[in-house]
Amino acid sequence: MEAVGAEAEEEADEWLLQSLCLYTDLHAFELQAPTRLIEWARGNRVCVAGYGQSGRNEILLLLPPPTLQAKETQGLCPERDFKVECGGFSSRPVYSLKHVPDTSLLVTSGPPDSSLQLWQVSAEDSDVIKAVSAIPTENGTGQPWAKIATISAKAPWVLHGSRLNSVRITEVESRKNVYTAASRNSEELSGLAFLDCDTLLLCCAKGQLCLADLRQPRSPVEAASVPSAPRGERWCMGVGRGPQGCDSSSQPVARLSSGGLLTLTDVRKTSEPLASVKCRVPSPGSGAEFLCVSWAPALEGCLAVSGFDGTVHVYDARSWDSSGREAEPIFIHKGHAFGGAGSSGDPPLVTAHTWHPQKPRTLLSAASDGSLHVWDWVQPCGKRG
Repeated sequence: MEAVGAEAEEEADEWLLQSLCLYTDLHAFELQAPTRLIEWARGNRVCVAGYGQSGRNEILLLLPPPTLQAKETQGLCPERDFKVECGGFSSRPVYSLKHVPDTSLLVTSGPPDSSLQLWQVSAEDSDVIKAVSAIPTENGTGQPWAKIATISAKAPWVLHGSRLNSVRITEVESRKNVYTAASRNSEELSGLAFLDCDTLLLCCAKGQLCLADLRQPRSPVEAASVPSAPRGERWCMGVGRGPQGCDSSSQPVARLSSGGLLTLTDVRKTSEPLASVKCRVPSPGSGAEFLCVSWAPALEGCLAVSGFDGTVHVYDARSWDSSGREAEPIFIHKGHAFGGAGSSGDPPLVTAHTWHPQKPRTLLSAASDGSLHVWDWVQPCGKRG
């Protein structure tokens, strides 16, 4: 047992030395409780929230260190930590949180049902995030927690639902229902997104994609075919941005399975994947609770994958095809894996990651031990990414 511990410590020391050459920036912070979400809010603030089952889960709005707020790397900076700008407490686990654009409101969801909670980020002279109200859902008791997305193109809206036949759009300020999906399919959802103010994309936990057009509210929302993968695997999705000036329908969609299969799809033709590869995962199918795939907003063709272990893998998808071959990551962030065992004694598991909106190679990632990392990897000479 001691030999195993010594070996792990040696591996961690080796990674620490290597990190001096691997990263342009690397900051490690400790949260009081782990988070399964990292959400950008207005003014380049970052939201995190606890997901414990015992109640009193903290919701925090963090002010990033100056190096993360600057558009260009500034070198040495005395302020290298996040600052808590304001916070509040939720009596429920917070599994998802979205900032409502153009407002000071946050929307959260989490067990034990599919209802939503609304929060007000207080004015500058206060440090409190206070509960405002709830958005109950019809027959929501006993249902999975709701997946949520927000937009403010016509008015501040929240798209929410736990199953395909429970998808709704609610106007946040009036609590008025403005859209109900026409579907009899009760498949559980793993994610949903606004492609634009008129088009929705829904992803089922079994991998099906569905498009819905708000201009045709009576049109049935039907699930497209499931990617070729072993049955029983769970899926999540990440929606990218199309080239500047193109409409939303050119956005690529990445779907990731709990077995490590990653498919890219054009939303205009959901039945035929653009590409299909295998991710290098340690134990396929071990769990899907924290599966996450996301496109880089400022680095064309790059996406990140996490949720399998204590690492985040970054890939360049521009040369992928439909062969199903194993994809080689262009970078692996291993920092959380060397943080030591969590309270359960298990190795830390990455619970969430997100890209910086402007800095091409900067990501934030969180793990089950409460660690929060900000990192910007070094671009190798002669390589893109």
